Amino acid sequence: MTSAIIWGAAALAYLGFRGWYDNWRGPLRADEIEALLARVDKGAAGNETARAAIRAFLEADDGREFVMFNIVKTTRDLVADPLGGPDKPGIELLNRYARHFIRVLVRRGGHPLIVRRKIGGYVDSWAVGDDPGWSVIGLMRYRSRRDMMLLALDPVFAKHHPDKLAGTLATFSFPTAPQLSLALGPRASVALILALVAALVDLWV
Repeated sequence: MTSAIIWGAAALAYLGFRGWYDNWRGPLRADEIEALLARVDKGAAGNETARAAIRAFLEADDGREFVMFNIVKTTRDLVADPLGGPDKPGIELLNRYARHFIRVLVRRGGHPLIVRRKIGGYVDSWAVGDDPGWSVIGLMRYRSRRDMMLLALDPVFAKHHPDKLAGTLATFSFPTAPQLSLALGPRASVALILALVAALVDLWV
């Protein structure tokens, strides 16, 4: 009886995790896309090319998770703090933005996958401009394209987005889909951790 309770609790915990981690609402509907785009401020969304790319990405929604590739050149010079007060190093404002961004991202089933700082110049490149001095790359997992848009419209994100603008000299990002990965994903790793904990508790009891 005790074992059944322990393993049942582990199973319920895993179901709760999957309830948060997976997209259960399916792809975006056409009316949802129009409603979301109507809420996005034109200035915040960028130029018309970016808006067209966002629309095309939403209209091609397959309901699956995706990973956003980001590359950033930060500024370490003093810049005006968007929230007021004395000037701050741009990198400090970017870090402040990242802390709030990740909290909103996690609430919507996303999380960072990889964040790496650059430690050398281009070692293989062609048909591109000179290295502008990139600082960091980041891979962010999104639960769905719907969550990406709702994150962008979240008041907390909107409040701290000026920190990103102040702390960033150059950046670009684009969504990616899986092709090859040898990493153990959260679905498997959480299942293994819960199974290990349940087994240890079962043995102890």
